[in-house]
Amino acid sequence: MNLSTANDTIAAIATPNGRGGVGIVRLSGHKALEIAKVLTQDNKALKARYAHFRRFYSADGTVLDEGLALYFPNPHSFTGEDVVELQGHGGPVLMDMLLKRVLELGARMAQAGEFSQRAFLNDKLDLTQAEAIADLIDASSQAAVKSASQSLQGAFSKRINVLLESLINLRLYVEAAIDFPDEEIDFLSDGIVAARLQSVRDKLQTVLAQAKQGALLREGVRVVIAGKPNAGKSSLLNALAGYEAAIVTDIAGTTRDVLREHIHIDGLPLHIIDTAGLRDTGDAVEKEGIRRAYHEIAQADGLLLMYDLSTELSTTLQSYPQNQDINANTVDNLSTYPQLPPNLSTSFDPLALARQFFDPLPPPQKLCFIANKCDLVGQEPHISTIEGYLHITLSARQDMGLAQLKTHLKALVGYQDAEHSPFIARRRHLDALRRTEAALQQAHEQLHGLALGELMAEDLRAAQQALGEITGAFSADDLLGKIFSSFCIGK
Repeated sequence: MNLSTANDTIAAIATPNGRGGVGIVRLSGHKALEIAKVLTQDNKALKARYAHFRRFYSADGTVLDEGLALYFPNPHSFTGEDVVELQGHGGPVLMDMLLKRVLELGARMAQAGEFSQRAFLNDKLDLTQAEAIADLIDASSQAAVKSASQSLQGAFSKRINVLLESLINLRLYVEAAIDFPDEEIDFLSDGIVAARLQSVRDKLQTVLAQAKQGALLREGVRVVIAGKPNAGKSSLLNALAGYEAAIVTDIAGTTRDVLREHIHIDGLPLHIIDTAGLRDTGDAVEKEGIRRAYHEIAQADGLLLMYDLSTELSTTLQSYPQNQDINANTVDNLSTYPQLPPNLSTSFDPLALARQFFDPLPPPQKLCFIANKCDLVGQEPHISTIEGYLHITLSARQDMGLAQLKTHLKALVGYQDAEHSPFIARRRHLDALRRTEAALQQAHEQLHGLALGELMAEDLRAAQQALGEITGAFSADDLLGKIFSSFCIGK
């Protein structure tokens, strides 16, 4: 928002697009009450925080609609300014006509997030609380709603403010000692600074851990399912989604585009992405699907590289000597054998499969192998490791081993549960906390290394600056504009 227009009276439709029983047009600014009086052709005073039944008139005196008018005088309103809400019937054309009339009477159209930005600028809430409003609206799970609500009530802000207070007190002590060297006290070695600095760092680690959980509730995790055609990727997507989201056939290359499903595991949002089978092909459409698959893999938080256990073991059996009455001529029907030879389970190397598609291999923190169709080879679901990589054996169609997979997906990003997410958080919050952490680490090194108070004081100042960005204590106008522009119109 351009601060030069902060005195304008703004207006917007505050209810979602579409038809509804009730629609709301919201006004904020010094002309809000005057506009409401002209619109309703009623000079009677609107009693603060009371609902008044009124008719809303067009410029030619005809009735546009009728409904409720509510007045919230400054400073006791959401924005800290005079606010009027006009509640009429929720038809989209009707709402547009009502908004147009309000604009004719002297308001201007609000920018995205401008109501919340005015609340922030008028000290009605801080930046984390303002962001929590948008997060509350966008929340996709009950856990996210609960955490966003806690942030709106100031849970995140309180933790940041406690940290800031401790950091400021430490800065005062350090800088006072620098300014008064005649006291001949070696303040850097008296133990007080070290203890206070460590206390701040410990508190920061607690907040950072909670913020990571809160960010997971808001952002979720991107997990890509990849592998050869007919490995069962779409079946796994369907099993995780709980319904037939993807077409499943025995024809290789059925999935040619990226399929996305949004699910929750114990409150953790998961963006599951099914991709085209990875292979060499001359089909132009399938090639494009494979290109998109690699694009999604590059951006994923987690990668499930899936292979068909029955097919890969069948291929292995072709050259495997006859043993335990297994006939190599009938290996295509592995389901007839309840148990494979004990040493056969290690005869296929998933890492070799992965190297066909990736050079270098993704790290173990990202890549997990999924051996699918264990029911066809007489194996039970289980978890193992291969050179540090997790290997999960399951059957997507038979819903075998999915519980282990869900546990892994939570562990992949360190998610615990909603109780460990006392507030919602964003990526910018994590960035600010990590910059604070880095600055405090620098201060620690100055204290125990060169012991230069001036450099340590500068590191503490940088830490305070980074921490203050979270609540808006230190925020550039371009940062504020970027944050509030992501809000919906009417907030």
